[in-house]
Amino acid sequence: MDILYKDDHIVVCVKPAGVLSARDLSGNANMTDMLISELEVADVFPIHRLDRDVSGIMVYALNASAAAKLSSIASDHTKFVKEYIAVVSGRPEIQKGVFEDLLFKDTKRSKSFVVFKMRKGVKNANLEYEVIETFDKYSLVRIHLITGRTHQIRVQFASRKMAIVGDRKYGGEKSEKGIALRSVLLAFNHPVTNQPLRFEIATTIGEMI
Repeated sequence: MDILYKDDHIVVCVKPAGVLSARDLSGNANMTDMLISELEVADVFPIHRLDRDVSGIMVYALNASAAAKLSSIASDHTKFVKEYIAVVSGRPEIQKGVFEDLLFKDTKRSKSFVVFKMRKGVKNANLEYEVIETFDKYSLVRIHLITGRTHQIRVQFASRKMAIVGDRKYGGEKSEKGIALRSVLLAFNHPVTNQPLRFEIATTIGEMI
């Protein structure tokens, strides 16, 4: 776990793959406990989530006041900017575009599905993407997440026959390095000082597959 930034109100870090974003009933390794131990603080407050098997940049609040303000910021994608890098099988038909779908989360199966009619439990899911590089049968894609649905990036690409490498849940080919999806950019205004903050990490196809 790398700490990118810390002050009295927030901490920005890089979550490793295989670690939960926050505590749950399983008792498995999670960022909440890891940060409390690492920073020697009484508590940390999750603001957003990454899938357990996905690595990348996250921000946590260190007090309830900052958590409330940051949660409000995070609810607006124009104020809380998240970008990802993924390696997908195949190539999108166009170099740069938008995916717009309706997603249904099946809680019992812990899986999301693209559906074609709005009904109870269905939500809009939107993202923007750009192909950065192609290599053999793979594409390195940069993704700007507009909505934040469960497994959104994974299911939206998989539904178009471009599953993320290593994402076995959604039909991706096996990879020793796990899911080739990483949160590489996070930008927002500080919840207390209002200072613009931007954090980015570099990655390549070779690092992910």
